[in-house]
Amino acid sequence: MLQLSDVHTYYGLSHVLHGVNLELAKGEAVSLIGRNGAGKTTLMRSVMQLTPPRSGSILVNGSVELTKLKPHDVFRQGVRLCPQGRGVFPKLTVEENLRLALVAQRGQDVPAQIQTAYDRFPILGEKRHQKVRGLSGGQRQLLAIARAMLGDTSILLMDEPSEGLAPLVVQELRDLILDIKTTGITILLSEQNVKMALSACDRHYILEKGEIRFSGTTEELACNEDILIQTLGVSTSVAECEAPG
Repeated sequence: MLQLSDVHTYYGLSHVLHGVNLELAKGEAVSLIGRNGAGKTTLMRSVMQLTPPRSGSILVNGSVELTKLKPHDVFRQGVRLCPQGRGVFPKLTVEENLRLALVAQRGQDVPAQIQTAYDRFPILGEKRHQKVRGLSGGQRQLLAIARAMLGDTSILLMDEPSEGLAPLVVQELRDLILDIKTTGITILLSEQNVKMALSACDRHYILEKGEIRFSGTTEELACNEDILIQTLGVSTSVAECEAPG
């Protein structure tokens, strides 16, 4: 569904991603775990062609080469980004944020799409006329996810969605990710929260200084204390969790 092969991305002269290889199957939820500055956001931006790689390949469905496309064409391939920091507009209402996201999606039934968002996230329907600046952090994150899922989304990139959220809200977010996975949408979840990532996803990559240091299942990572301590500074006791259902 999504395959990165030998991806190298730079910011000016700074070499950020060093030959990254990563693969997601259709309907799979995969985490990208790493500390601040590891290159997680750069990887997400590289997929979206917001920060195009200097070399390497990024394929969707085994044939569409994203590195040859502009960001709006990547979007039309069904690849959507839920950015770090939410990226919502605080001075607009919930519904205005959703409508704005649909402007670029030609041929979509706007009222139907918005109603689908409200059906999936009832709290947003209740607050549809409220300015976003009055929402809680968790509600803003729901809006960011709802906006990214509008239209024909097939791959959802989620960049640090649990950042700044209370533990109870993080648990609700984890449950939401599991629910989204049942719809067949492929998810790449960027996270520093190891416990949340392991409980929400089936497979995991650890990114350190722009390089993949580990790739494996939840069970393999939870049992690998050395890699957890070396790359993330956490022990297996911190990472203990239930495998995703």
